[in-house]
Amino acid sequence: MRVLVAGASGVIGSRLVPLLIAVGHDVVALARASRRTAVLEAVGAGVVVADALDHDQLHAAVRQAAPDAVVNLLTAIPTDVDPRRLARDFALTNRLRTEGTRNLMAAARATGAGRIVAQGLAYGYQPGAGLANEDDPLWHNATPRQFTPVLAALDSLEEQTAAAGGTVLRFGHLYGPGSAYAVDGAFTAQVRAGKVPLVGGGNSVFSFTHADDAATAIVAALDRDAGGVLNVVDDDPAPLHVWLPEFAAGLGAPAPKRAPAALARLAVGGWGVAFMNQLRGAANARARLALNWRPRYASWREGLPVTDTAAAQAA
Repeated sequence: MRVLVAGASGVIGSRLVPLLIAVGHDVVALARASRRTAVLEAVGAGVVVADALDHDQLHAAVRQAAPDAVVNLLTAIPTDVDPRRLARDFALTNRLRTEGTRNLMAAARATGAGRIVAQGLAYGYQPGAGLANEDDPLWHNATPRQFTPVLAALDSLEEQTAAAGGTVLRFGHLYGPGSAYAVDGAFTAQVRAGKVPLVGGGNSVFSFTHADDAATAIVAALDRDAGGVLNVVDDDPAPLHVWLPEFAAGLGAPAPKRAPAALARLAVGGWGVAFMNQLRGAANARARLALNWRPRYASWREGLPVTDTAAAQAA
């Protein structure tokens, strides 16, 4: 199968492209700038260059690629996101998920690509008890203001993908090489410096996804064409107050301090407080069944820890 990967140089894309090639697919990577093409070409991918927000440029690139399938991983998330300014920091990503997806879906239709897989988000569910499955509502009730445009863009991406008959894989908190949780990642640096407190108890339940597991799920979705939305997360959702101290200990970092939500709101805003206290974990049963997929890293305890030795080597 000839697969066009949009967002091929990101955290997931950089793990996906070599995997697709290894299992026998013909891969064409969509890059925003020509300076990014060398790494992709080095692993055996073809490359087309286009800005996904430029309708004509993107259509020309997709025609050149002539794919059978399209993987939409379009994002432009900054290395260090300010929770008080989440809407600002995600503005370009929101456009890519709305306008960019619209352009990509139209180009895919025009070239006859018959299979679509897109990257969604598994921690946008309405807060509630227990783990969320794909039928549970997203966070449309009392949504934190900074998260509202992010969720609207995700809604648009899912609606457009569904209209094209595609599959949305809702990934959890993404970790692995190149992520904020990597040895040299922005979040890891903050934890190492003792700058990530447990706000208001740290009650958010995190469902993690390693980038390699995201990649294997995409390959499975291309093979099976499951359709709809699927939660692609590990088997071990955990509250922030459980996993964060263990992560800090692995770094040799100070144990996270506790901070009252009212006081922390001044520093991290309403979304920052909600992110640490209201997120709902997700269940992966449907993805396991529909895709015959299993996470390599069944628990964040296996893949997430960054040892203090590795951190020191990267510093």
